Amino acid sequence: MEHLYELAIIGAGPAGIATAIESYAVGMRDIILLEKDENHNATIRKFYKDNKRVDKDWKGQKVELDGTIYFMDGTKESTLDFFDQLLDHESLELRTHTEVQKIVKTSEGFEVFIAGGSIRAKYVVVTIGRMGKPNKPDYKIPPSIKNQIHFTLDGCGTNEKIMVVGGGDSAIEYAVELCDKNEVSICYRRGTFRRANPTNQADIDKAVSNGCVRALLNTEITELDSESGKVKVHFGDDSSELFDRIVYAIGGTTPSGFLSGSGIREEDGKPVHDENYQTNVEGLFVAGDITQESGGSIALGLNHGFAIAHYIKSL
Repeated sequence: MEHLYELAIIGAGPAGIATAIESYAVGMRDIILLEKDENHNATIRKFYKDNKRVDKDWKGQKVELDGTIYFMDGTKESTLDFFDQLLDHESLELRTHTEVQKIVKTSEGFEVFIAGGSIRAKYVVVTIGRMGKPNKPDYKIPPSIKNQIHFTLDGCGTNEKIMVVGGGDSAIEYAVELCDKNEVSICYRRGTFRRANPTNQADIDKAVSNGCVRALLNTEITELDSESGKVKVHFGDDSSELFDRIVYAIGGTTPSGFLSGSGIREEDGKPVHDENYQTNVEGLFVAGDITQESGGSIALGLNHGFAIAHYIKSL
């Protein structure tokens, strides 16, 4: 508690790691990264399938990199290796299994409260993502079927009747991966998969055409219940169907409770910040997915880290 870090970064994803690297590059030295999971880039580890493409220009959004980190297109594995190498920097302190509860402004900077204590820092950057808190449906999930409801592919088996809910890249990738060994449907409330990147659009079109995946488009789910050990799904047209398992891939949300508890204002589901990514609390910054409408761009997260580092250095 006596030690005062120059910079504390909450979240060891791309934006968090970039903020640390770029801050060191401009002369900051006492930097700590706090990560609640057991390793960095937990979202990529949990929500990206093996060998998934990871593009610099996410969803075709071309981003010119501003900082010292040269990030290239790759796969899930090569991207994790890339960030492993960045974290080999012996001057950066990474503390895993450390969940931050709230951030309190003090006369010297901030007190960051964690389980069993707190740390102090002159500046704090919040880089937690959205997918750490996946969106859940509006309707109730009965306790009797909770073990058959998933938000990743963890727990999915083979020779099951599975429905994937969602129409973005993750939903399509889940459906395509599962269909080799399962009977798979994908349920989406819109009529096309236009939110997905071109590769995934082509993959799902092929899977549907080949009869590997059944597409339930323009379809709303109104209710779930249990019947004979199965998940009974009720649809908006008053029909229903039984499934062994449901996988939701409907995005994530900002952790509003954490933000408000730390004094950070939100508008339209995103934390309020200025052009330097500083929130309404002076010295407290946000970066990465949490600042974006739908999240996902690693390149933008890297640029946020560069911008924040240079702004803090100028103070």
